[in-house]
Amino acid sequence: MSTHSSLRETVLSWLEQARTLPPTPQAITDVALATLPQWDILEDAVAATAPRAEHPDLYGKVDGDWIPSFSVLLGESGLGEATRLIAQGADVPLAEVADRFVAFCTGPVPVPERWLLLNADLPRGTRIQLGQHTLQTFTLDELRQAVPMPVLHGLQPRSLDLDLITGAPFLHIPEPGRKVTRRPTWFDFTGPRAEAQHWQALLPLILWDSELLRVDSAFTVARGRRFDLNPKDVPTTIKIYEDLRGREQEFEVREPGNFYVPATDLAALTNFCTAIYSKIDAVMAGKTHSRRILNRRARRLERAAHHLLAAYQRTFTDDAVWEVEADALHLDYVIALEALLISPIDERGGIARNIRSRASALFLTPERQKQAQDTVQDAYKARSDYVHGDVIKDQTEEEKLEELRALRLLTQEIILRWLVLTPSDTDDLAPLLDDAAQCTSCRHRIDQPLRDFFTTTPPSSRPADITAT
Repeated sequence: MSTHSSLRETVLSWLEQARTLPPTPQAITDVALATLPQWDILEDAVAATAPRAEHPDLYGKVDGDWIPSFSVLLGESGLGEATRLIAQGADVPLAEVADRFVAFCTGPVPVPERWLLLNADLPRGTRIQLGQHTLQTFTLDELRQAVPMPVLHGLQPRSLDLDLITGAPFLHIPEPGRKVTRRPTWFDFTGPRAEAQHWQALLPLILWDSELLRVDSAFTVARGRRFDLNPKDVPTTIKIYEDLRGREQEFEVREPGNFYVPATDLAALTNFCTAIYSKIDAVMAGKTHSRRILNRRARRLERAAHHLLAAYQRTFTDDAVWEVEADALHLDYVIALEALLISPIDERGGIARNIRSRASALFLTPERQKQAQDTVQDAYKARSDYVHGDVIKDQTEEEKLEELRALRLLTQEIILRWLVLTPSDTDDLAPLLDDAAQCTSCRHRIDQPLRDFFTTTPPSSRPADITAT
């Protein structure tokens, strides 16, 4: 008999004896199960089939000796949960549990991944590669294969409701060094917040559409071992449907927000995100003539993206922003604009004027140029009032939110246009924008690249000034 077959038979015997265990929860914890005589037999079978030299992840050190870890073999594999369910009378398919446990012990260790749940509604089958990141909507079967002991899904009284996140968009990336443990995701002190760590993959999505896109939760997955998502981290809403008899039924469903991509736009979304990601990658990789300019340019893009994403994370909807946050958000957007549009040769006293002029130069029609100048001017006034402790000009709440939305959309458009034009044939984009603002014959160096990009690779809605020209 092969060692795999021997381990499988031992696991089946372990599961059979689980029927005789007391069903009280305290008697069948992982710690309690590891004190049973049958555990020693199972432990020996694991050691014979999966020696520490080949599978060190299955072992822990106790009193100076390396032995199979009960917390791994019972907890991470799902065998402990299967044992408890059997003891409590559940109908558990023993053969499938045994096969999964053998595969757990003998297969390769899964690479931990970081998964970001987005507040969006994307088409079924979405799978877009953005460097090491993958934007994906998972089927129910794919999610089941990611959790420990998928055959138990739905049997546990408090099991994760995978139906709730089936089809939800996740941005995921392998993170080999990440420890897979359950803990708070936003304040775990392991590094910057998720949107800051993964901005290069999030930014193309944000630039695709004017609707707000946020990270709803971030968690760690080691497929087949740990699925570190707390159901409370999934925003939900109640929807009412009528059944076949016309009776109303309430269902809890994931709240996706307003960022919606129809199936007919999936190819365009893929092309757009791929193109923008490559431009971001080029800036961060430093493909330019001057190393000094290169480093500054990469830092400025990263800084602009961080402030844009931070503002997005604090904006639930354009009509639902805390008043204190609405004032502070002006600062984030203005910092993002300054990061991209100031030049090393600028004099400090003329920064606001230069930002207005350069922001305007990124648009192709007089109407949009004037709108950009006015929005930047209002933003600078609001930012100055906020920083100096003054009251931002007397406005109704509706007027303030409308002004903030206009600033958000302008910042989004400027980042996109900056990326289209950068890297360009100049070391610094600012002189090119200054020339375009002052010289009509110089505008083709701005206008033509923008027309070409937005004609071949438009976002969800082609900009009005591109359409008008």
